Amino acid sequence: MTGPSTPQPPLTAIPADLQSLADYEQRAEKHMPPDTWRHIQAGAGAETSLAANRAQFDRRHLVPQMLTDMRDGTTEVELFGQRHAAPILLAPVAYHRLAHPQGELATIRAATALDTTMVVSTLSSIPLEEIAGAARAAAAELARAAPPPLWFQLYFQPDRDYTAELVQRAEAAGYQVLVFTVDAAIKRSDFTLPPDVDAANLRRMPRLSQSASLAGGKIVFGTPLLDTAPTWESLAWLRSATKLPIVVKGLLSAQDARLAAEHGADGIIVSNHGGRVLDGLVPPLDALPAMVEAVDDSIPLLLDSGVRHGTDVLKALALGARAVLVGRPQIHALAVAGMAGVAHMLHILRAEFELAMAQTGCISPEAIQRHLLAGNIAESGHNPARS
Repeated sequence: MTGPSTPQPPLTAIPADLQSLADYEQRAEKHMPPDTWRHIQAGAGAETSLAANRAQFDRRHLVPQMLTDMRDGTTEVELFGQRHAAPILLAPVAYHRLAHPQGELATIRAATALDTTMVVSTLSSIPLEEIAGAARAAAAELARAAPPPLWFQLYFQPDRDYTAELVQRAEAAGYQVLVFTVDAAIKRSDFTLPPDVDAANLRRMPRLSQSASLAGGKIVFGTPLLDTAPTWESLAWLRSATKLPIVVKGLLSAQDARLAAEHGADGIIVSNHGGRVLDGLVPPLDALPAMVEAVDDSIPLLLDSGVRHGTDVLKALALGARAVLVGRPQIHALAVAGMAGVAHMLHILRAEFELAMAQTGCISPEAIQRHLLAGNIAESGHNPARS
């Protein structure tokens, strides 16, 4: 069911009936133009991957360990030498100004208030420097020494000099981790940005686009779009171009996980791009265990696609992820209530996760292991008496 032709303005207060990420998703449609809503929600093809991303969590069941001493419990994790209040980050999502006039500035202020890292997209609708500045200003207003760690998501550009420029800008602006997305160089999209929204970081840079070819013409192979797509050599080049940690986003195979580590990746985000790029892909949670085994815990693996509940975070960590990222929910919350909505959405997810930890007997993220999932108790060697 499509929303009204004139979207409702963002709410100025959070109503009592907004109590879950699903509540925000249901309400967000009223606050966006119908074509924008369809673009945000859409998956590739018949959307089987989109549905599988939720099913991957729903078909796994938790086995709580009771009577655990929960004093001194914590949700904190460390990634690349940086403290995170919880293993929950905001995934890179393009064009936040589609959802709210303040765009990424509202999102980063909310993330800073909730002590949560936001991964800023190359395709942000606000320049990356302004977003970093807003994070530092928000931290100062909260009397904090610094904002949460700043991460920048990198799309390779057709001209490597422009890719190098983006890396240098991110470094100069204070970003501390680069997220190299590798699964979206070739994708279909028929969505046209409104006149007041653009890729702010790519102004002045040439961009390749590819329209539908005529019958008999080249479709994908042999086109500039595919010929300039990144390769493993691109990762090796990026490793030589920066001293920042590099996290490769968009891998789903154990072999690729090993290759990423061999080519200098410091981490991996197991992801099928929220089901938006290719239909029929393996759900990330299903791919995760083999990938964790492939890298033998030498680098951290994170996971996105389909995370909507605190128990989803718990299940991902139980299968070996060090943290998760949430994508569409931040846009839903931003459209509904701006900065306050994103902050509230993060609080909901954090509260659900902490409650799930307490109810399953996990005093820290490190205590979340496979014994918590039905069918994995015997192989874990877990002894509740030692918890």
